[in-house]
Amino acid sequence: MSLPSHVVFGEPTIEQKNISPCILVIFGATGDLTARKLIPAIYQLSLGGMLPANFACVGFARREKTHEEFRKEMKEAVTKFARTKPIDEHVFSHFAQNLYYHKSEFDDQDGYKRLNDFLLELDNKLGTQGNRVFYLSTQSSYFAMIVENLNKNKLISKNPQNNFSRVIIEKPFGISHPSSLELQDNLLKHIDESQIYRIDHYLGKETVQNLLVFRFGNALFESLWNSRYIDHIEITVAEDLGVGARGNLWEESGLVRDIMQNHVMQLLSLVCMEPPASLEADAIRDEKVKVLTAIRPLTDDDIATHCVRGQYKEGYISGEKVLGYRQENNVNPQSQVETFASVRLFVDNWRWQGVPFYLRSGKRLTKRTTEIAITFKEPPHVLFQKMHQKTESNTLVIRIQPDEGIALKINCKVPGPSSPVVPVKMDFKYSSFFGLTPPEAYERLILDAILGDSTLFARQDEVFESWKFFDPILNYWKKHPAKDFPNYEAGTSGPKASDELLKKDGRQWRAL
Repeated sequence: MSLPSHVVFGEPTIEQKNISPCILVIFGATGDLTARKLIPAIYQLSLGGMLPANFACVGFARREKTHEEFRKEMKEAVTKFARTKPIDEHVFSHFAQNLYYHKSEFDDQDGYKRLNDFLLELDNKLGTQGNRVFYLSTQSSYFAMIVENLNKNKLISKNPQNNFSRVIIEKPFGISHPSSLELQDNLLKHIDESQIYRIDHYLGKETVQNLLVFRFGNALFESLWNSRYIDHIEITVAEDLGVGARGNLWEESGLVRDIMQNHVMQLLSLVCMEPPASLEADAIRDEKVKVLTAIRPLTDDDIATHCVRGQYKEGYISGEKVLGYRQENNVNPQSQVETFASVRLFVDNWRWQGVPFYLRSGKRLTKRTTEIAITFKEPPHVLFQKMHQKTESNTLVIRIQPDEGIALKINCKVPGPSSPVVPVKMDFKYSSFFGLTPPEAYERLILDAILGDSTLFARQDEVFESWKFFDPILNYWKKHPAKDFPNYEAGTSGPKASDELLKKDGRQWRAL
């Protein structure tokens, strides 16, 4: 197979000079994630001069395809999904020269042998020095098999002093606590924990990364970040889309496994963690784990009263009628799989004792939004009693997506004599202030994996502790099938039982 000589257009940037050369291999390269997120993210890194000067990307998948066919398809994907439009033809043409395709089944030993030979040939041509990053964009059932075959065919380096091998694994990491332990044991037969990068794209979002700076870089907020001043915290991950073509996968996972166990718990741990001793990856992850271990376990009685599940039925999104979950492709017409969940929990430590955390997530809700809402305790109303007025609780909202930013609701008097006190909002938006769109999460995470920075990736104990909390909920729901599914219309904010969950505490969800 003839390969073009490596072309470095222009002088390498300072960033490129400091990044080790490598080859990124994407398993499942013909899947939706590769086209919508991964290749556009890699292109954006190339556009920004953030990729190594010596770099190649190889797609690994089962379908018959030539390098040129793969490049053409990926150009269409970049044209459609890249953050920066229109695409830079000059940059993409050079990027595409080192974009390749390798056909093989995931269990084909000869396919891995041919991959090894091909990567060694690329090393010689491009100077990538045997450094590898393997991205497993596949069903989780293939993770252990792929890693075993990589090791068996000498594609995994065991000596990081000479060259590195890193494996990025998509969520979910297992489907339960026992299965996550089993998967970890199988992976550790072939690679070290330091080589595993468990990706949760929420951790790559700019607003999530800014949580640490916001909390620990502003004494104003950190001094108030505790049970003395905070009444409750809501974390919402809402989507207006249905399951679409993912019916088969959704029937195996459900909302809790797909979103709550990873995305929502990562946000919770970042909101609640103590200041780390340093900004080193393990120092930050140590504090996150402490939060997860401090979550109060739920009994069966707690699950019956503190947890709500839902499944969407027909309804309207943006004025357009949409199917119910049970009418989606590849979904059981009697399915018991949840597409909505809300949970009330407590973190039993010094900082958060007695503060309720309300978590909710769902498909086919009113709109797409992810946010963390911190509601502070109400001040005494003695000063305003004679005026027959009442102030509202201050609320700090951290918007993760869309329209990333931070908003604070405070009370203010309307100008004029005997005017009412009203809530007003101070609103910071990333795009407005910095004049640019924040990078896509996958851009940051792929770059960090190339750099060997694991800060924004989940460590094994984070995953295990999260499963420990959710396993009892899933087991309880399995033993007690829902009698009211489907129980919320598409285009609404979820089942009524979720609203009741907060009403029992004298509170209510923020409107979506």
